[in-house]
Amino acid sequence: MAEHAGGPVVRLSGVCHAYRRVTALDGVGLELPAGRMSGLIGPDGVGKSTLLGIIAGVRQIQSGRVEVLGRDLRQRRERDAVVERIAYMPQGLGRNLYPSLSVRENLDFFGRLFGQDAATRAERIAELTAATGLAPFTERAAMNLSGGMRQKLGLCCALIHDPDLLILDEPTTGVDPLSRRRFWELMEVVLPPSPGRF
Repeated sequence: MAEHAGGPVVRLSGVCHAYRRVTALDGVGLELPAGRMSGLIGPDGVGKSTLLGIIAGVRQIQSGRVEVLGRDLRQRRERDAVVERIAYMPQGLGRNLYPSLSVRENLDFFGRLFGQDAATRAERIAELTAATGLAPFTERAAMNLSGGMRQKLGLCCALIHDPDLLILDEPTTGVDPLSRRRFWELMEVVLPPSPGRF
């Protein structure tokens, strides 16, 4: 399949997912447009996290069609080709972090996961920690950060490889109202409009 070229960044059709006898998703179909922020709203337990995990390529597709950035995620080769262009910040404060590693070590680890060389990692770490106010705390262990700072570090880890699609699963759960507001203000700083970003 060709590279994504201006259509929806996500296209789902007939997506179903069940946990034993509990149906989380039942024939879900939707399209998410490029170049804008979209949200899923609903009560706990209706399958939002399951759906986001499927779109991110971290949860197995049981049935239905899932296309992300123009790739069919049911095909392993297609999925492998696109997952490096996706960033996924799972639900739960600091859940994508390694608590005993420092801010810098967490970011360096994620940069290595995405195949970045040392110079690229250093540049991205400097950019992201400066933008989020974490620069003075790069040697502090993640477990010793406040909730708001862990939230910022989780976002930085998701963005280290400059992804085309960012998926956030309830990113402000567990933080105080001020940190929540600052998080969304921060999104405007770390995700400026870019012709190369969908």
